[in-house]
Amino acid sequence: MKLTFAIILIGCLHVSAGVHSQSKVSLNMQSADIKKVLTAIEKKTSFRFLYNSNLLSEQPKVSIIANNEDVLSVVNKILANTLLAYEVLNNNLVVLKKENTIIDQTVVKGRITNTAGEPLAAVSIRVKGSNAGTSTDADGRYSIEVPNDAVLVISSISYLTQEVQVNGRTEINIVLQPNNTQLEQVVVIGYGTAQKRDITGTIAKVAGKEVADKPNTNPLSSLQGKVSGVSIISTGLPGQEPDIRIRGTISRSQTKPLYVVDGLFNDNINFLNPSDIESIEILKDPSSLAIFGVRGANGVIIVTTKKGKAGQLTIGLNSSIGMKRITDKIKMTDATGFKTLYDEQRINEGNTPFAYYDKYNGNSNWVDLISKKNAIISNNNLSLSTGTDKNKFYFSVGYIKEQGLIKYENLDKILLSVSDELRLNKAIKLSFNLNGYRATPPPTSDFIAAINATPIVTAYNTERSMFNRLPDEIGGPQVANPLMLVEEKKNTDLQREYRAIGSVTADVTFLRDFNFKATYYMDLGFNDERRYTPIINVYSADLDAVSFQNGYNTTKVYQKNNNFSKFQQDYILSWKKNLGDHSITALGGFTTYFSSYQETNGSVTQRAGGLNIPRNKRFWYVDNFYGDPETKISGIASENDVFGNPKPLEWEAASISSLFRALYNYQGKYMLNFSFRRDGSSDISPDNRFQNFVAVGAAWEMSREKFMERQSFLDYLKIKASWGVLGNQFTEIHYAYLPQLINGAGAPFGNNIVTAFLPAYFADPNLQWEKVRSVEAGFELATLKNRLRVEAAYFNKFTKQLLTNYPPLNGLPSGITNAGEISNKGIEASATWTDKLSNGIGYSISGNITTLNNKVLSVYKPGFKIVSGNSITEAGYPIGYFFGYVVDGIYQSYADKLASPNASSLGEYGPGDFKYKDIAGPPDANGKPTGPDGKVDVNDRVLIGNPTPDFLYGFSLNADYKGFELGIDFQGVYGNEIYRDWGNGNTFAVFNYREERLNRWHGAGTSNWEPQVNDLRPINRLPSNYMIEDGSYLRIRNISLAYNVPLKDKRALIRSLRVFLNAQNLKTFKHNSGFSPEFGGSAVEFGVDRGSYPLPAIFSFGFNATF
Repeated sequence: MKLTFAIILIGCLHVSAGVHSQSKVSLNMQSADIKKVLTAIEKKTSFRFLYNSNLLSEQPKVSIIANNEDVLSVVNKILANTLLAYEVLNNNLVVLKKENTIIDQTVVKGRITNTAGEPLAAVSIRVKGSNAGTSTDADGRYSIEVPNDAVLVISSISYLTQEVQVNGRTEINIVLQPNNTQLEQVVVIGYGTAQKRDITGTIAKVAGKEVADKPNTNPLSSLQGKVSGVSIISTGLPGQEPDIRIRGTISRSQTKPLYVVDGLFNDNINFLNPSDIESIEILKDPSSLAIFGVRGANGVIIVTTKKGKAGQLTIGLNSSIGMKRITDKIKMTDATGFKTLYDEQRINEGNTPFAYYDKYNGNSNWVDLISKKNAIISNNNLSLSTGTDKNKFYFSVGYIKEQGLIKYENLDKILLSVSDELRLNKAIKLSFNLNGYRATPPPTSDFIAAINATPIVTAYNTERSMFNRLPDEIGGPQVANPLMLVEEKKNTDLQREYRAIGSVTADVTFLRDFNFKATYYMDLGFNDERRYTPIINVYSADLDAVSFQNGYNTTKVYQKNNNFSKFQQDYILSWKKNLGDHSITALGGFTTYFSSYQETNGSVTQRAGGLNIPRNKRFWYVDNFYGDPETKISGIASENDVFGNPKPLEWEAASISSLFRALYNYQGKYMLNFSFRRDGSSDISPDNRFQNFVAVGAAWEMSREKFMERQSFLDYLKIKASWGVLGNQFTEIHYAYLPQLINGAGAPFGNNIVTAFLPAYFADPNLQWEKVRSVEAGFELATLKNRLRVEAAYFNKFTKQLLTNYPPLNGLPSGITNAGEISNKGIEASATWTDKLSNGIGYSISGNITTLNNKVLSVYKPGFKIVSGNSITEAGYPIGYFFGYVVDGIYQSYADKLASPNASSLGEYGPGDFKYKDIAGPPDANGKPTGPDGKVDVNDRVLIGNPTPDFLYGFSLNADYKGFELGIDFQGVYGNEIYRDWGNGNTFAVFNYREERLNRWHGAGTSNWEPQVNDLRPINRLPSNYMIEDGSYLRIRNISLAYNVPLKDKRALIRSLRVFLNAQNLKTFKHNSGFSPEFGGSAVEFGVDRGSYPLPAIFSFGFNATF
């Protein structure tokens, strides 16, 4: 905080106080430079001084004491012993000059128009080197008095800024050219770059500054709602990567996009500090993705990190700190509500009311007890950039600290980034990149134990210095004391992660138009996880005795070590040539990729009567019975004290690819794109190992045609389309086409029991690639003087040869084969309006929307279902849909039961229980459903919810004025459902109740939706639309306020200073009862709420400074 205060204070000393308007000033300065005195006057008044810095440096220092004196009188005193004079122009602009020098001043008038000759209002006309200026009226006209040799700076939103020398002219008319920087913007594509206007597909580019200020340890979380076609779901757990899906779900095995960081293929970007990111490109269309072949089907996110720049040494310091808190809490019953419902439940189940409330008279809110009210998140980054034309160097080190919402959850992360580029001569360039981190992530946690725990007991018994046990008199199992479970993890869960990612590149340009680039990448990681289970005493109120948390009075150590390595080599030859109206860019090459993984995990458990495992992390190792491997001191345990053994896991995989791409542009109007890639993978059977992936794209920039010159409405219009075949090789099992064996049950062989071996899965020797045929058609336009920009596209992805599971055959485990098809299509659109008001306020309004339509066309064979929890994937339905019964009310009486379809196959039921709809009978001979058959059974289960939303959307409001910046981001989804998998009761345990259960049925007519409280009626817990909740929501995603401190003296220590405030996830307007309305998951099971981790509101402030 001291450093923050110092930097802000220094910055404030340089602020130009243009908001003051008084003409009197007070000063007390001794032996000061004239420049400093004039700066002090500027800060306190509305006067501005225009002078030659060299002229002032020749003058003696002055001393001045003034008490509320007229400004010009003070100026006279300052210049009394100098050879300087001054002249006052309009707008309180004071021009200093040598004595006897006549300042030629001119009143300049004129008119500002666009290229169509239309007047432009609110255009800024400023005198360069001063704050003097004016703006145009509604007719585009202006008038300003300036020195004869002044330079006018003319600027306006959506137009290029111009500088004009006055040179004594009295009339200057200006035609402003449209600012097409978005069109001329260079975007990163596979193995190269291109101008955005020259590409035939859809690529979204996000500048690094968009994510640097946001309080997220994973930078991609900051893009939620900012990019069309992209779904981002964050968990809220520190360090957890978000669930990202680009244009929906197209496979049952993989949903993640491919990440390409400075050229290296990867499956996450956890090793990057947000402050080190230069830009993020999101590739979505087939013409952009085909060059990535087997890895491109789910979309590609390209991240470019910051590099050194030629010029003066620049030191950057970015720092932010914030607080996190839970905003939307799950509503459970308090002690009074619990007693009401629990007594009623006991009576409904044939028991007497609970008789021990005198012992258990607490009212515990367990969620509040285990969580932090204000968790801290901070991010600090120090960077250094320097270089010449021959050598450019960049260095960055960062430290991230984030506390979780549950006590004792802490993420600590140190990140490093180094890059160096050396140009040996005009033709040869060598470069080096290294990124790495060390992290201590928290254990995976959730709130479900706190949600389920009964509130009638207090958490802690201070008299006996131990935790309270939940009521034994209930006579059934419960969750353990949630606070004790949290306390158990205090200093007992040790996780460390290390990772280093680097590359070396040689870049050679020859024969003017050719370039050859060879890059060698490596990615090395090591993770060590050790978890200790201590003995924690728990007080049992009914026995007045001590019990133990794990029930056996024993300690335990679990250890898991894994390391991975990835090596990639790219050899790319490119050629670029302009031939008159023709422009051609082509590249070709080959790439190899190798990855390996090794893991050992296991545990040792204290034997009954054995020595306790110490609560000291030096002894938490499995291999040597928790001896200290560093000091080689023997552990205090022996095989008589503990038992257990480690389990190994290891695999490796490789691929090799050749690739080619050609971009053709004719007259800047007609663009063609052709991509080809041939991949070979060790995970696919030898006969099908190699596969070709092809894509073509075309675009027409219609606005450059001559017939468009006669209209002025459209400033830019491009029509585009692309088609391609993409691939996916991801399977849960490496080398799934080869059989493997596992240990089975023992079998007698003579007098001995011999371990039998069984197939691990059913191997398919003809396993092939999963293929995705993708089509896109869309347009880009700019209108209304480039103030409105719109981009829209229709996309259609068709997946065939779906990698899916065999059903178990003859008792053998399931295997993987190609059997199924999925259709995923939709429309995405985005629009941005940018303008500037006459008072100088610039603003922009942007929004995006994406529709999604997902349907499984076939899977394995007719009638086959992929079942994952309560999610089903089968032909004719969206992937991962929720499957169950439809509630038709509640039986109000026995007469109601007798008059309704028979549901006896579902178990015992009666008044107060769910009444389900009779929808269908057994399927006919062709497997098609039939109509109602007068009874409710498994044939009446139908689609009750779809986790895929109808559409995603987001919109933003931004404004800037005199260095201030305000941004408000909104984000939401519509039309999806959530499966609530908590708060539904349990036959084998006693849990707390959802607050809605107070509206339960407890007599005829009391409820037709909430059933009676009776856990002996499983019919009320069957999957049904009772568990389905509306997943639509609108969230205030981020509110940010920033100020760019104007630093007048460019030679000062601080070159730039930006201070900012952020409020993230401020409010969510939702319909579900959980902490959050968004839930990720696998490809076939997502949108399920299991009392998941809350997404917190985060309030932060910070600064970005360069020196």
